[in-house]
Amino acid sequence: MRKQYFLLFLFSLIFLNVSFAQIDTSNSFLAADTLLFRNVPDYSKERDLKDVFRSKSKKQSTFLENEDATSGRQSHFSFVPAVGYTLQTGFAAILSANLAYFNDNNADTKLSSISTSITYSQYNQTIIPIFADIWTKNNKFNIISDNRYIQYPSDIYGLGGRTDPNNGLTIDFTGLKLHETILASVAKDFYLGGGIYYDAFWNIKAIDPLTRRRDSLFTRVLGTSEKAVGFTFRMLYDSRLNQINPDQGWYYNLVYRANTKFLGSDSNWNSLMIDVRTYFHFPEDSKNILSFWNLDWITTSGKPPYLLLPSTGWDDQYNSGRGYIQGRFRGQNMLYLESEYRYRISRNGLLGGVFFVNLQNFSSDISSQFATIIPGYGLGLRLKLNKHSGANLCVDYGFGKDGSRGFFVNLGEVF
Repeated sequence: MRKQYFLLFLFSLIFLNVSFAQIDTSNSFLAADTLLFRNVPDYSKERDLKDVFRSKSKKQSTFLENEDATSGRQSHFSFVPAVGYTLQTGFAAILSANLAYFNDNNADTKLSSISTSITYSQYNQTIIPIFADIWTKNNKFNIISDNRYIQYPSDIYGLGGRTDPNNGLTIDFTGLKLHETILASVAKDFYLGGGIYYDAFWNIKAIDPLTRRRDSLFTRVLGTSEKAVGFTFRMLYDSRLNQINPDQGWYYNLVYRANTKFLGSDSNWNSLMIDVRTYFHFPEDSKNILSFWNLDWITTSGKPPYLLLPSTGWDDQYNSGRGYIQGRFRGQNMLYLESEYRYRISRNGLLGGVFFVNLQNFSSDISSQFATIIPGYGLGLRLKLNKHSGANLCVDYGFGKDGSRGFFVNLGEVF
């Protein structure tokens, strides 16, 4: 069984290499050079963590930047070792890396990015994501590879928006996520395509002592493994130029997933995810950004496995629901709204701050009836890792109902 999962993970890496093969390296331009073709501020006045190291060492640092001296071009690579703390992980050691580049010098070329990290936490969790968002020359194709391996002791709380935070159950499991998509341009900023999604969880077990009744319920609802495999249809409109740290444009993403036993799924079920985001400068002539995010995650037919039901913090980037521990709320359907205001603390962009507020709404049971609205809010700091790609180290502190609160850490903006 584990050999099968390893082969699937290897397939995902091969897919990622194919994505790289789509890049025309003869036309791969230094992001800073490409910015000369764009109507954006002069980045020579901006500062990032790389500049801090450079000013201290008085020489070019290779810690955060990789430069090709023979070509005069450089790739913008951020690497950050860190120690963090979140509700889900406790204290954690993290190694994060991000690569960003433009694939040609057209004024509307979108920023391609590849990011990964390795996290080991206080709660013995291992988390290894590999995410690539590749735009080929002239934005003709968008290749998205979203993969994650987790060894994941965590808490579950039942279904609906009114579950008791004191009645959680700690479980352990190993998980593998392989989501591969290819989109083709059909109009400016508009793409259609599809792919295949594979999600598997195995070695599912309860860590907490169980009564006979809870043990029976646990076995019936979760079992020892879950697997879902399905084809996806995806429709994307993305007018943002920078997907790592957007400061303008609209993003509409519609994903219809059809899981089938024919492909190896445990059951037949379908889902629809609608993801809409937009960004404005506010005030208009400032570099501060007011952003909005709407995520609707709907089960259209069948019954998804428990760990694949819509849930707090289980969106593709695991960023929804700041203020609550991951998996705090779960249901057949989920509606989610969030707004964030991003502002500069230092004029050179090295340090920034955010305020955010979000609302969650889940079905109260396996039905179409929605229960209560669940609010969250908080504030955070941003440290600029790379002024060209816009990559930030994000540290937020969120608050929720019933005394829920805690830190949330990201590389790149939350949305």
